[in-house]
Amino acid sequence: MKKSIVPYLVKRFLRFDKEQPFIFLSALLAFLGIMLGVMVLLIAMALMNGFDKEFKKKLTIMNYPLTVLPKFYGSVNDSLLTTLESNFPNLHFSPYLQSSVMVRHGSKLEGGYLFGVNFEAEAEVNSVLASGIKGKNFNKFDVLIGKSLKNEFNVATDEKLMYLFTNVEPGGLSVTPKIKRFTIRSLFDSGLSAYDKAYSYTSIEALQAMLHVPSNMYDGIHIYTTNPHEDIKKIAEMLPMGATVKGWWEDNVNFFAALEMEKASLFIVLMLIILIASINIISSLLMTVMNRRGEIALLLSLGATTQEIKKVFLYLGVVIGIGGIFAGIVLGLSGIWILGTFDIVSLPKDVYPTTTLPLDLSVQDFFLIISGAFVIVIASSFYPAKKASEVDILTVLRNE
Repeated sequence: MKKSIVPYLVKRFLRFDKEQPFIFLSALLAFLGIMLGVMVLLIAMALMNGFDKEFKKKLTIMNYPLTVLPKFYGSVNDSLLTTLESNFPNLHFSPYLQSSVMVRHGSKLEGGYLFGVNFEAEAEVNSVLASGIKGKNFNKFDVLIGKSLKNEFNVATDEKLMYLFTNVEPGGLSVTPKIKRFTIRSLFDSGLSAYDKAYSYTSIEALQAMLHVPSNMYDGIHIYTTNPHEDIKKIAEMLPMGATVKGWWEDNVNFFAALEMEKASLFIVLMLIILIASINIISSLLMTVMNRRGEIALLLSLGATTQEIKKVFLYLGVVIGIGGIFAGIVLGLSGIWILGTFDIVSLPKDVYPTTTLPLDLSVQDFFLIISGAFVIVIASSFYPAKKASEVDILTVLRNE
């Protein structure tokens, strides 16, 4: 009989009481609060992870997984390129030249960078550029520009853009900046407007001619690898003293640190929803204890132990809380599926790297949310259960 009294009482106390409807209403609000808290947390964490992953993907492409840079002029050259290609045949390498420029069209000016590349080699390390040059033939002074720059200047392919180089050359009694008009051959669209506006690509021969750089000297080498964190160590060991290698993440440390802090802050704030909902569990169970004091005292006088009474109210809280958590999981995962499958929310592409909501719920975040909610539910149920087990039998029976 003792084995069956706990589940029996749990079922009995969960029923709707016409005389005390507020007890049931409080329990229902606790259930709904926990359900909504878990659902919102799952969707919010999936969104944060999705945006984080999407930004990393885009930044990896435009910043390149790895880049070899010179410590002093002339240290990155054909000899180093040949050495790297022979020692790392599984990687893709693309040497480049780079110059700060001002782009002019009509009365408008935009600052940026002009890269001189071998388009075939660069297409192996940059999928955005590969898509932009597909089916196009580039002459020496043709240029590939970003979609944002094209929209800023309202230009079309085969039009001319004037590039003003930071290098200067003597001209009579003064010095003047180098100026060259390039023909727009094609466009690229990385999804990151800052890069689309600032980056332009032309042939490496064009920049060699403009900057008077020898054909065997480079400003750096772009490298494509699927394991940059591992390969950066191997490449660093092979490089001479005059060169260094940099990973794409080194230029974006603060950005991703801010994203992680934002994610942690959002997790804490949304977990407070569950914490607030748990207060309803406490109030509901305490009201049940107060309303059922006579029954509790009678049960104790008939031989029920304090541990059994404590279990009854602990299980009541757990049933309400676990029910809310389970319902929140179902709704949260359903919401993630719906938002990821159907184009319900459309994002501005000039602001975000994608027009659809990126959703990626990690297993770690999932279990962290469920574990946190479960701990809050257990902690909320413990105090009312303890108070129920401390009912004074003589006092209650005498008064009632």
